[in-house]
Amino acid sequence: MLHGMTTTRYEAPGTVADALSVMAAHPGAMILAGGTDLLVQYQAGLRTPSAFIDVKRIPELMAIEADASGVTIGAAVAAADICAHPVIRAWWPGLVDGVQLIGSTQIQGRGSLGGNLCNGSPAADATGALIASGAVAHIAAPSGVRTVPVEQFVLAPGKTALAPGELLVSVRLPKPAAHTADAYQRLIPRTEMDIAVASVAVSITLDPSGLCTAARVVIGAVAPTPLLVPEAGAALAGTTLDAAALERAALAASAAARPIDDKRGTVAYRTTVVGVLTKRVAAIALSRAKER
Repeated sequence: MLHGMTTTRYEAPGTVADALSVMAAHPGAMILAGGTDLLVQYQAGLRTPSAFIDVKRIPELMAIEADASGVTIGAAVAAADICAHPVIRAWWPGLVDGVQLIGSTQIQGRGSLGGNLCNGSPAADATGALIASGAVAHIAAPSGVRTVPVEQFVLAPGKTALAPGELLVSVRLPKPAAHTADAYQRLIPRTEMDIAVASVAVSITLDPSGLCTAARVVIGAVAPTPLLVPEAGAALAGTTLDAAALERAALAASAAARPIDDKRGTVAYRTTVVGVLTKRVAAIALSRAKER
């Protein structure tokens, strides 16, 4: 590929080991897992990789594997394939809520879950839902494979837990417990294809009587990283998600937010909105859990 006067190599390894070798040989290379963000940044001159490493020919990174204990989603699987997968739709409707908001229909045919995660955006639509459901990232390194809970994967805007020479291979979602469901929503200034001003993902588990026994609440676009808010989950646990419990969870979410003022929204606005979304999304997760 040509950019200005420089030539950028294109590599398409067929195995994880080959991809790691190419990365080692080209320290300035970047992973192409869809390219819906990377190629735009490259054309704008914001990214100048020494090589593009296309990982969409590596079977491990392109597979969705469901078993009795959960689902493993390859890092390069397209958003559209995730949204169409029957097990993912049944077990994690909240993840589908988030993934189907990534760009346009055309972008979803190429853009990947791994790319959305590895961008390191605090506003990424898939990341919060992954965290809410206890997802774990599987990372290949020259020394072997390691795992990182997704809530520890994004370290700062644009910065992830991946060390130089490491590759995100897949994300593992443990099968939800009985009477568990998730949901995700965001607020955007426009009607579609925009970046969240604030977002919330919630996963809750009910006992047979309808009492919440566990909850995970994640807020996005209101801090340098997506945030798991244990205090908000604790506010819902042990309740029937009555109005008082939802209000306590909303206050906890707003208290955990550390937003910035920018052209998309003020600190006060984002702090308020994330509380409102917490109540709304928890109610959706509750409704879905009752259906199970």
